Amino acid sequence: MAVQSVRVVGGQHGYQHLEISFADGTRGFGKVARRGDAFAAEAHGLRWLAAADAVPVPEVLGVDESALVISMVAVGSASSAAAHRFGGDLARMHAAGADGFGAPWPGCIASLPLDNTPGESWPEWYAERRLRPFLKLAALRAEDVQLVEAVIDRIGSLAGPDEPPSRIHGDCWSGNVLWSGGRGWLIDPAAHGGHRETDLAMLALFGAPYLSAILAGYVDVSPLAPGWRARISLHQLHPLLVHACLFGSSYHPAVRSAAQSALAT
Repeated sequence: MAVQSVRVVGGQHGYQHLEISFADGTRGFGKVARRGDAFAAEAHGLRWLAAADAVPVPEVLGVDESALVISMVAVGSASSAAAHRFGGDLARMHAAGADGFGAPWPGCIASLPLDNTPGESWPEWYAERRLRPFLKLAALRAEDVQLVEAVIDRIGSLAGPDEPPSRIHGDCWSGNVLWSGGRGWLIDPAAHGGHRETDLAMLALFGAPYLSAILAGYVDVSPLAPGWRARISLHQLHPLLVHACLFGSSYHPAVRSAAQSALAT
């Protein structure tokens, strides 16, 4: 596809963001880095989520070690109706499932690697692939480390009923949901086979618009296991550790609070 123009529109996590106009009048969004190890993971994730034919995602137009180009989404506004539909779409995407917990590609979240080595037990997989590696990097106080380690030690009793692996976005905070054409679109995935409550907890973490409508749409399609609200803090512990690794001690109180809440269930 012939490129007509390229314009720099910002950047994040060491990547330069581009708006690309093609000769046929369509537009794309690009990320460029000197070496973008995350681009292959993002492309794999977008294609895998798209295969569920549930939540719309941008099309991958091109990817290599230094760039990722996807189709542009015309961003609009959230509404209660769009949020309810997004919740149902998300439930259907999760129900598409996965072969196991993890993914057959190396993962990435922001600028940090994710260990997607497959596993059969979600509590053990979450503890060893999502909590322990970031606990080592987060530079928490000793007493906070002990709290997170206590969560890891008790993960089997804290995780709730066993569920099969779901096809999840993996970084489903409100900024990675775009509203367009009356639907919620997903971008920037850290996609893998995981626990469906993880995506819902991420939507709650930074305040997704019309969250109650999203949840209502979700349970209309796929009811959640008893006690899921009490497990939100457990699922939020990983992204909070990631933020502590990326942004430092300002996130330490949130990590502490999440660990305490998880242990209190």
